[in-house]
Formats: sequence, C-alpha cells, structure tokens
Amino acid sequence: MSFRFRSTTFRAFRNRNYALFFTGQSISRMGMWMQRTAVIWVVYSITHSPFMLGLTLFAEQFPSFLFSALGGIVSDRYDRYQLILLTQLLSMIQAVVLTVVTYTGHDTVWALLVLSAVLGTINAFDVPARQPLVHEMVNEPEDLPNALSLNSSLTNLAKMLGPALAGIVLSEWGAGTCFLINAVSFIAIIICLLLMKLPPRPTPPPRQKVGKELRDGFRYLYETPEIGLPLLMLTLVSLFVLPYRTLLPVFAKVIFQGDATTYGYIMGFIGLGAISGAIFLASLKEGSRLKRILAINTIILGSSLLLFSQVKNLYALLFFGVLIGFGAMAQTTVCNILVQTKSKTEMRGRAMSYQAMAAFGMMPLGGLLIGTVSEHIGAPMSLLLQGVVALVIALAFSRFLWKGRDEPEPGSGR
Repeated sequence: MSFRFRSTTFRAFRNRNYALFFTGQSISRMGMWMQRTAVIWVVYSITHSPFMLGLTLFAEQFPSFLFSALGGIVSDRYDRYQLILLTQLLSMIQAVVLTVVTYTGHDTVWALLVLSAVLGTINAFDVPARQPLVHEMVNEPEDLPNALSLNSSLTNLAKMLGPALAGIVLSEWGAGTCFLINAVSFIAIIICLLLMKLPPRPTPPPRQKVGKELRDGFRYLYETPEIGLPLLMLTLVSLFVLPYRTLLPVFAKVIFQGDATTYGYIMGFIGLGAISGAIFLASLKEGSRLKRILAINTIILGSSLLLFSQVKNLYALLFFGVLIGFGAMAQTTVCNILVQTKSKTEMRGRAMSYQAMAAFGMMPLGGLLIGTVSEHIGAPMSLLLQGVVALVIALAFSRFLWKGRDEPEPGSGR
C-alpha cells in the first residue's frame, strides 16, 4: 500500500502503520464518544443533578489518576503493541456489558458509574502505551509532530460527530443502541492493529523497583521544565477549566429547554471548533512556536467561556461553543507534542502517564468541584468563573509561554 501525500497537513499518512492506526481509531473513537455522551445524558435524565454529572466524570477518569503512573511503567517495560491490543479488547468487553445491562433494564446510576470506573482503569494503561507507540508507526522523525496533531484531529472529530450522532440515536432508539454501536466499533481498531507490521521493539532498560521508577520520573519532570511546566499548566486547566463539559447538559435541558438532540448539537459544535484547531496545528510548519499558540488558545478558551455563560440565544451559544472547542484543543495537544518530542526515549512512557494523570486525573476532581459549585450558584455563573480562571492561568504562565523557541531536548529522538 502506498501513501503519497504532498500536503503538509496529512504527510504522516505516508507511513502505512500510522494510516492503519488512524483508520481504526477514527471508527473506535466515534463509538466511544457516543457511549460517553449517552452515559452522561442518562445519568442527568435520571437524577437532574449537576453533582451527579460531576460524579459520572469522576468515575470514568479518576482511575486514570490512580493508575496512570503504573500504566507508564508497564508501557516502558513491556510491548506497547500487545498492551494496546489487550486494552482495546477489554474496552470492547466493557461496552458489551454496558449494552446488555441497558437492554435488560438494569442500567441504574450506580451500574453506569461502576462500568465507567472500569473503563477509566483500562484507559490508565491504554493512554501511556498508545501515544509513545506512534513513534514506532512513523518512519520519518519529521513526520512525528504531524502524526501527533492528526491524532488530536481524530479525537476532536470524534468529539464533534460522536455526540451529535449520539443525540440523534438517543432520541430515536435510546442509550442501549449507542452502547451497542461503540461495542461494534472496536472491531475496526482491532483489525487494523492486526494488519500493522511494526519494527522490532528496542531492548527496554533494566527493570528497577516500581517506587524508584516513579521517583525517577517525577525527578525528570522537575529537572526538565520544558516538559514539567506544560504539564503543570495542563494540571491546573484540567482541574479548574476543562470540566466545563460537566455543565453542558444543564444548558441544553434547563437553560435552553432542549432535549438530547440539543445537547448533541452543543457538543458537536464544540467538537467542530476542536477539529478546526487540531487541523490548524497539523498544518503548522516545523519550528512553529507551540508555546505561544498555547498561550493564545488559553486566552480564547477563557474569553469564550465567559461569553458562552451569558448568552441567551442558541445560535450565539453554538458560535461560542466553536471558539471554546478551538481554545480547549490546544491544552492537551500542544502539551502532548511537547512531551513526546522533548522526552528521552526511556522516559517517554512515564512522561505520557504523567500527562494522563494531569488531564484525566484532574478533570474528574474538577468535575466534582464544578458540579458542587453549580448546585449553589448555578451553571452560568460557574462557567463564567471557569473562564476567569483560564485567563488567570494564561497570565501566570505568560513568561514561560512567550519566551524562547520549542527546540527538542537532546536525546529525545526515536
């Protein structure tokens, strides 16, 4: 199979393994976001509680905070390809169980929370292996930043289309069909993984005690501010700002008196902004100043949240949703590129696990926090405060974000 793309935006597709991976993921991620949207909608429809929305986010993502560091060590020690095959199979089983539970009428809130926690535990081992594996799929090192940006484009495309499709399916056929579609979608990624032909994995470094490897990883972040500071910023944004999604069902169902379709539209337009931002990143030339882009996008995110929280017209809400998606996309994508291109090979799995802890670990805690605050001051005021916090974070990190260029660290090659 030959992939010849002259376009800078899609140059990573000339790598056969990466093209296969992208194809399988494009289907699987879509199903995953349909499932997540359906779970959140069902929980809110049963409870009508913003706090329970935060708890749902907490149940799925907090296990990543607990186990991602261990997942990073496993990724550095063992074959990442085999590990990802295992996590995809386990994720498919989780989706099948969720489908059966729903169709048999046992889809209580607590059953949904437990199954969400199971998925979060699986993801704690999947993410630290998935991201570094891209290095083994890409033959040319100069294609790596483009491949990482395309990964983000894929994720954000799924965030755009998945919830929109879920809104339609929820209205017509119910949550069980969303869960079934997700279960079937894993077949695509498993087949694509089996078709890949990866080079032999380099000999891993000698194993040490888990505690020492964890300490070495944190010491590496402390001694490498070009990685440590973006991760610190991502931690704060994930805790205080990115859980804005927790409040979106409230805007759809209460403030705008809508239904599941309305919720799907809001999520879809936010995803449209995110995919636009990801394509923008993928189109950047080598040597672009990613930290400055991160600064600008954080300002866009904060300002858009402020305006989103106050508008009363649905079309204006959707417009600011696009800007929110565009601004939020850079938080994890730029951090991901910086971590992967600057990390030493032997530390990459652990560095990615710390990013997963920052993104997926802080966000559920933030979801609980935002859900609790919203119970007292309302969803619009909570979202407004999140926008203010985003602007404060951009100001606090401005010196780091606006200085210097984004040069790779020595020894950070494939």
